[in-house]
Amino acid sequence: MNYKHTQIGYLIIIALIPILLLYGFTFIEVGLDLVVTGLIAIVVLMISSFLSLTVVVDNEYLKIKFGYGLFNRRIVLSEIESVKIVKNHWYYGWGIRVWLWPKMIIYNVSGYDAVELKMKDGKIVRVGTDDQDMLFNSLNEKLRT
Repeated sequence: MNYKHTQIGYLIIIALIPILLLYGFTFIEVGLDLVVTGLIAIVVLMISSFLSLTVVVDNEYLKIKFGYGLFNRRIVLSEIESVKIVKNHWYYGWGIRVWLWPKMIIYNVSGYDAVELKMKDGKIVRVGTDDQDMLFNSLNEKLRT
């Protein structure tokens, strides 16, 4: 079963609104300053790149894409040893996180539910999702075939 799901990061959207308002007031006060406008554009583009997380499972890959695709990853299914349903701790945060203990990479935009992938090389990857059972079932089915 192929799988595709997009999760929206509502908290990131809510956080982006006051930032945009602050930058709007700054723009009104400072005017069209190239440095300020450039910094505003960079910050807004970086934050907006984490507004959603799309996860796709096809016959060869697990594809993870944040927002408009600036940050993405493709994992070959044959490199996955096992999958399990997990809960992330609140302090793991959102976005792309690298943790040294336990050693893992987390991709998440909202919530605490995730599917953990144990790779054949020993690495651990967690994919946050609000559709945990379907992602888990899809990956399990692909790994069995």
